[in-house]
Amino acid sequence: MPEYRRVLLDGAIVETVRDGDELVAGDGRRVRVEDAHHLPPVVPSKVIAVHLNHRSRVDEFRIGLPDTPTYFHKPTSALNAHRGAVVRPEGCRWLNYEGEVAIVIGRTARNISPADAGHYIAGYTVANDYGLHDFRDTDAGSMLRVKGSDTLCPLGPGLVTDWDFRGKRLRTYVNGEVVQDGSTDEMTWDMHYLVADIARTITLYPGDVLLSGTPANSRPVAPGDVVEVEVEGLGRLTNHIVTGPTAIRTDVGAQPTESEEVLSTALGGDWEFRGIRPPGR
Repeated sequence: MPEYRRVLLDGAIVETVRDGDELVAGDGRRVRVEDAHHLPPVVPSKVIAVHLNHRSRVDEFRIGLPDTPTYFHKPTSALNAHRGAVVRPEGCRWLNYEGEVAIVIGRTARNISPADAGHYIAGYTVANDYGLHDFRDTDAGSMLRVKGSDTLCPLGPGLVTDWDFRGKRLRTYVNGEVVQDGSTDEMTWDMHYLVADIARTITLYPGDVLLSGTPANSRPVAPGDVVEVEVEGLGRLTNHIVTGPTAIRTDVGAQPTESEEVLSTALGGDWEFRGIRPPGR
């Protein structure tokens, strides 16, 4: 399966093809994979994510799914890359990882059927759909700051084409320990369905990204942690958590909170009241 990576090479943004342990630019220059300065593998006009899709995640929250998927938007300013630093702003505590598969659009798509959607997909990459749940009380509807704050959308390492999404294992590691272990087969709505669903009313352009959902056991991470998401056939996306250089301003806007809505979402199945009372009660 061909794999394409965008890197910074001699001060310029270069698209490369992976050849074993090296990345090869169009002009023949080579750089070792381990030495490369990675960039997000695509430049999307938009990043759209499905709320809940993996059955293990739904079971963890002891809820039911709607008949059709629901979505939120991550601004492109949230984009990050393989080995990039993910910022937890000072004053925030509840930053969660969410290992996922990212769908990358290859052709302009509008009003297509699920049966045809595969023809509009360029390939797939690994994603980590980080959530800053400290802002969940005010942004639960839009998820704008929760999921769209700067650095919270790492993608990479590369774009893999000709990858069959069926039956693939997805694992997330924190400091080398497995914390999520799921499969694409537990998705309620598959990749083709998600693309066709969005494209009914929103035109998808080449490079656009759709995040397909995370399995159970999303949990908080802290500065100093190393988080890796590995998807069978797509590689391993690595990032580290850092503290933001400035605190959340207190003279404007909603402030970080630790309500039961925040804690129940951030802690998932580890929330002490899971199954005893719903969030907010």
